[in-house]
Amino acid sequence: MDDLLRKLAPISKDAWTAIDDEAKKHLTVSLGGRRIVDFDGPRGWSFSAVDLGQVQPIEAPPESGVSAALRRVLPLVELRAPFELSRRELESIARGSKSPDLEPVRAAARSIALAEDRAIFYGYPAAGITGLFEASAENTLALTRDYQKYPLVVSEGLAILHANGVGGPYALALGPDCYKGLTGTATSGGYPVLEHVQRLINGSVFWAPGVRGALIASLRGGDFELVVGRDLSIGYEEHSSSVVRLYLQESITFRVLSPEAAVPLVYR
Repeated sequence: MDDLLRKLAPISKDAWTAIDDEAKKHLTVSLGGRRIVDFDGPRGWSFSAVDLGQVQPIEAPPESGVSAALRRVLPLVELRAPFELSRRELESIARGSKSPDLEPVRAAARSIALAEDRAIFYGYPAAGITGLFEASAENTLALTRDYQKYPLVVSEGLAILHANGVGGPYALALGPDCYKGLTGTATSGGYPVLEHVQRLINGSVFWAPGVRGALIASLRGGDFELVVGRDLSIGYEEHSSSVVRLYLQESITFRVLSPEAAVPLVYR
């Protein structure tokens, strides 16, 4: 952890605790993808790639009578969200302030959480990551804005998972529009649609800000893998007489091992 250079920052122990706690609170709420994937790690900052167990033949042989093949790996991508805090606010924490302005921490936490979730759900081609919506595209079901029909779509999604031989328990990740629509809609008999959906899933139903639409996924394990080198950590960059510049950082990659274990629900 020395490369984070936290000891060089002009920040008191109490202020560091406040910063770390604030980041953790917002990351816990915003990291939707981690609730449905297997978490492999943290493996450390020096961990750079996942061995895929495959090779790619090299056309040009190194010597007559000798073949060659490169082992395939999936490299980890480093994500960093910089932010800066007022030294005046940090000093107020040491004086006992219970309400310092830590909005930059919250903003950085939301940004990096969204980046991780988008990689899990929609992929990050530049980093070699294929997301759940693309990998499981064959299972995709259409959504409408009529949220009274939502239980029918969820039932169809569960039927697809059963037909694929995918067991539970199951989870439903709701994007902001879906979550708002479901929480504000009732059946003709006055029964909350969200409660109906929760009974159908008989598992975890949660808000996932990185999702556009929704996703049903199995929680049986072994289907989706988030590999983490360094888990989300705050490091020090530099400071001036008025501000301290910090950053949130992690190194990750993601693999869909069983595309049949997820059903994307998308607006048409």
